[in-house]
Amino acid sequence: MRQATGQSALARRMGGTVLIVTIWVVLVLAGLALVFARSMRVAASVSANHVASLQAECIAAGALEYLVAKLSASTQENETSSQTTDSYEALQVGQGYFWILRSNLESDREFAYGLANESNKINLNSASQEMLQRLPGMTVELAASIIDWRDTDSEVTTGGAEDEYYLLQSNAYHCKNAPLETVDEILLIKGASEEMLYGEDTNLNGILDDCENDGDESDPPDNRNGRLDAGFYDYVTVYSVEANVDGEGNTRININSASSVSDLQTALQEAFKEDRAIEIIMASGISSNPNFTNILHFYYRSGMTFKEFSQIADRLTTSDEQTLSGLVNVNTAPKAVLLCLPGLEESDVDAMLSYRSANSDELTSIAWVTQAMDQAKAVGIGSYITVRSRQYSADIVCLSGNGRAYKRYKAVIDTQETSPRVVYWKTLTHFGWPLDPQIVAALRKGEPLTSVVLSMN
Repeated sequence: MRQATGQSALARRMGGTVLIVTIWVVLVLAGLALVFARSMRVAASVSANHVASLQAECIAAGALEYLVAKLSASTQENETSSQTTDSYEALQVGQGYFWILRSNLESDREFAYGLANESNKINLNSASQEMLQRLPGMTVELAASIIDWRDTDSEVTTGGAEDEYYLLQSNAYHCKNAPLETVDEILLIKGASEEMLYGEDTNLNGILDDCENDGDESDPPDNRNGRLDAGFYDYVTVYSVEANVDGEGNTRININSASSVSDLQTALQEAFKEDRAIEIIMASGISSNPNFTNILHFYYRSGMTFKEFSQIADRLTTSDEQTLSGLVNVNTAPKAVLLCLPGLEESDVDAMLSYRSANSDELTSIAWVTQAMDQAKAVGIGSYITVRSRQYSADIVCLSGNGRAYKRYKAVIDTQETSPRVVYWKTLTHFGWPLDPQIVAALRKGEPLTSVVLSMN
């Protein structure tokens, strides 16, 4: 009897042990299943993010090819200037979208879209020190240092720097003594800083974001004055250059060369009567003293009417150089850039802006500048201006269709040749999403983007 009772108790104890072990095995298996399921979710999420990232990358490549194709078609029709006004907002590619973002220099409250005209900017490689100093936020020290950085000699401009300065830095390097290759290279130059270059617009979207108007509460530091105090990033370039040819692609006539008198006379006779051509040649003094500062100087000495000069101006030059670097497009440049031109005051620039707005049909050559200001000031800027643009930059913002990934790139496209060339391509993704956060939120919820864009407009 006692033996049976003991066996029964032992059996119960063994059964309890088995139950406990079974429970632990079930718990372990359940835990492993949960961990595995979570790992699968993470792997699926990572995979989806990777696919979305690849999609955004492909959209960026497609957007670039789209821009090159449009510029190629416009170049053949001689209408590239229209590209800066085309709409590039939320263009769909497959299931994703892209925007061509451009800083709105007129308002820091509204986004602007389209290509940026590099000839609307001051060229860091060719502008004089005086012109550089007139840029918003520029200092005398940095302007002088830019001159020393790009020139080929070792002489220090007052306030500037050569090797003696750069070799004493903690990360020593030489003064380049060669042209800048990118705008961001300016950060290597004495006196430069990101604050001067970008200002409060640290994400380069041209909009006063909340974090850029809250003082020291969040980065970047700002003065909380209710407006975007940007640097001079949007006003400078290193890419503006054009061939020294007329609108038909023909080499221009150098009026500073005595050997070109016959070519000039022929051109004048084609445009006017022979007697009038001879009058202009004689009045200008080109046969005996061809020393014109620029073609506007020639205009004032020639006795031509504005209408006559407008017909011939594009065929003339005062340089034998095959290419002309850093000319500012007076037809489209913003006020801040025009103020950098030598000798101009704010009243002169206001007069230019007013004239070009009211006389769009006369903007075929730089001749119109003579009607907007006096002779001395017109001649003073005549060597620095153009009405052509051959390089365009694009801030390409791309978003996958599900809103999980985005890419952003800066491209510069040169249209001088038959086929446009991409001369600069750099990621800006690290600057963060530059557009309205509602766009990303809508796509992640599966909402149509068109309704969001329309509501924001």
